[in-house]
Amino acid sequence: MKDSFGREISYLRVSVTQRCNLNCVYCGKEDCAKKEAELSAEDIFRLVKAFAQCGITKVRITGGEPLVREDICEIVEKIHSIEGIQTIALTTNGVYLKQYAASLKEAGLQSVNISLDSTDESTYRHLTGAAVLHKVLEGIEAAQAAGLAPIKINAVLMKGVNSDGAGELIALARKAPLDVRFIELMPFSDSGEDKEMMVTGAEILQQFPYLKPIESEQATARYYSAEGFRGRVGLINSVSRKFCADCNRVRLLCDGKVKPCLGDDTLYDVMPYIEDETALAAQIKSIILKKPAGHRFEEKAPAHGLNKTGG
Repeated sequence: MKDSFGREISYLRVSVTQRCNLNCVYCGKEDCAKKEAELSAEDIFRLVKAFAQCGITKVRITGGEPLVREDICEIVEKIHSIEGIQTIALTTNGVYLKQYAASLKEAGLQSVNISLDSTDESTYRHLTGAAVLHKVLEGIEAAQAAGLAPIKINAVLMKGVNSDGAGELIALARKAPLDVRFIELMPFSDSGEDKEMMVTGAEILQQFPYLKPIESEQATARYYSAEGFRGRVGLINSVSRKFCADCNRVRLLCDGKVKPCLGDDTLYDVMPYIEDETALAAQIKSIILKKPAGHRFEEKAPAHGLNKTGG
């Protein structure tokens, strides 16, 4: 269905947990292993089914880290069974992906995004708090072997931290059919430090002028490639170049609240309606109509960290 600004809302991001096995510097959560309220697999099924009745066709499973849930394959399988859902994707840090890739594919998962901010072991350990880079690289290989596609590598560059490793990340797209995407650091604090550390898409293109634009249907990322590349390089300029006018997504948090916009703090609780399918669908439609015109990162950092929203 369309929101009040005429945008077709067809994409639901489902955060299935706030827990994570890493502790990334930009995430905004200290006790990542603490278990907070989480929807059951059955509740997720019922809620996503209602969203599908409202026009949702694509679901992305996020966290926290979704692979810390032992029932993650059951969740994927249940979503896959819902009429109207055409695409199921998952975003992960990749640490447990080698263990789950084949089972997730069998359950109905089609594609995967893997967070990888550095290919340098020391820098990766500094950014995530864990010496597990080798597991992530093994997870990427396992995803390829399982037939998950497309496989997208998501990286957030920060000046003075990991920005000098952009070339090594780009090299992954030269060697393999991967989409390496650079996402601008979002200002999740009001200190102004995030803005100073952000590396913009324009700065990346200036540093790597051999990257040439290629046609792409995706509005959120602009894709580039170069001679000899097997994959693509994507730039997601969510701060320096807003794409809110084309936004087609809403978010379901792991406690049953709906967040229509990543950059807005407004939440709507749909759990009181879960026993009544008709009322639940009606509530979801009313929430979609309340989706704001766009984020306001340039004015104020949102109160909910990435761990709660799934990015």
